[in-house]
Amino acid sequence: MRFIIVDSRTGHARSIGANGLVLGLAFAGLVALPASTGLLGYQFGVEDAEMNQEVIHSWRNTLSDQSDEIDHLQKSAQDNLDAASLQLARLQARVVRLEALGQRLIEVGDLQEGEFDFVNPPALGGPLMSREVTDADVAYRPPSYMDELSQLAARVIDRDQQLSVLERLLVDRQTLDNTFVAGRPVVQGYLSSDYGWRTDPISGRRAWHNGVDFAGKHGSDVVSVAAGVVVHAAARFGYGNMVEVYHGGGYSTRYGHHDKILVKPGDIVKRGQVVGTMGSTGRSTGPHVHFEVFKNGRIVDPSSYVQRVRR
Repeated sequence: MRFIIVDSRTGHARSIGANGLVLGLAFAGLVALPASTGLLGYQFGVEDAEMNQEVIHSWRNTLSDQSDEIDHLQKSAQDNLDAASLQLARLQARVVRLEALGQRLIEVGDLQEGEFDFVNPPALGGPLMSREVTDADVAYRPPSYMDELSQLAARVIDRDQQLSVLERLLVDRQTLDNTFVAGRPVVQGYLSSDYGWRTDPISGRRAWHNGVDFAGKHGSDVVSVAAGVVVHAAARFGYGNMVEVYHGGGYSTRYGHHDKILVKPGDIVKRGQVVGTMGSTGRSTGPHVHFEVFKNGRIVDPSSYVQRVRR
């Protein structure tokens, strides 16, 4: 078979011969082209479908993990909320007990009304800020238990401050009451000699007496008239066995002529504590206690302190 080809520019014609093999190959190529194209398209489609399946499977795994994490966070948040609610209830109970205690201390301490308040909630306030309210401020509101927790925290701070002041006040008052010099230095006995000028019981001459004497039974108790610290507990000329107690505020007291001393320097004594037993040591005519009061280092008349009413 021959093919004639004409050149469009020159008009010359040429003939080309083709045998059966060439024609067969050409025909086979024309037939194979669509088939190969379809095969490639099918192959690409299968691979694309497999890729989509892998992506979907990966996404599903990711979503499953995220869902599990969300469930865990929700459970954790609920557990925290339950714990916070329980803690809030406990704090409220403690505040109620503190307020009851504070109110009782006010009554026992006989304090003026209005000085402390354990009944009403603490007063709160403050200047209004000029910053404009934003959408975020309006959109978000804390949970109600957070509001309660904030109010409770304010109550705790207020009650704690009041209790601290009240404690200091009561401690100071108790200290003043305990160190208040008042009363007799004996449990049993009688006043045998006053403060001031008198006839000396040994010399018989007129002499000044710096204290007051309480006579009683030999060996009976001699007590401190106020709380304080023992600064002397030994024999001293004229006093015999003598105890001196410093009470603070410039006050000190002396107790002379003990038979036995029952305290030592540095001891802290309470009001009414026995510091010795009545005797007749030193310059004495019989069992008694010689009692003196000093204020800021100067001796004063003990009579007014003996007659004082204890706080």
